[in-house]
This record gives sequence, structure tokens and C-alpha cells, in this order.
Amino acid sequence: MITETIPFDPSRHLDTAADMAMYLDMVLEYNDGRLLSQALGDIARSRGMSDLARQTGLSRESLYRALSDQGNPNLATLMKIFNALGLRLSVKEREEPETQTTTSDIAEHEASKR
Repeated sequence: MITETIPFDPSRHLDTAADMAMYLDMVLEYNDGRLLSQALGDIARSRGMSDLARQTGLSRESLYRALSDQGNPNLATLMKIFNALGLRLSVKEREEPETQTTTSDIAEHEASKR
């Protein structure tokens, strides 16, 4: 017996502002702008793209484009979307700072290989 599956659609599970905030918080941990755009697109679809377009003053086409995996919405667009969704951006310190490779680290590594 073959089991048929369907693709998971997060927009079907984002019923409350708390659900949306938790989803975005998890996505932001990846520090990936494209993933954030996609997540906002999921949320926009859960709320209705036409309603969101009306609330933000943006066209549906602009929203679809900005919130796609190829989208790159500017800060003004993001702020309109967050406001229309009843959400706000917040900044907090990372719990575990990422280690960053500097040019001196690379130079030291290259020198150690000689």
C-alpha cells in the first residue's frame, strides 16, 4: 500500500498572532533573509493576501513578489506588513554569539599550513 502525502503548508497552522510570532522567532534564528520573506509569505497567505494588501496599501502582486523565496522586501515594506499583522519587530541579544572568522584568522591558518 502506497501512502500519499501532500506538501506541508505552514499557512494552514498560523491561526493566532502568538502562532505567527513564534513562527517568525524560530525563522529569525537562521539569520536568513530569504527564509524570513518566505515565512512572512506563509503568514500573509494565512491571513489573506488581498486583506493584507488593502491594510498595507501595497498591491497583491508587490506582496507576492516581496514575500517569495526570491523576494527582498525593504524595511518600509516589512514595517507595513508587521503592522498590518498586529506584530512588531523586537531586538534582543543573541544567547550564543556566533564565532566570526576574521581576515587575521584566515592569515594565521594559511601561515600554519606552510
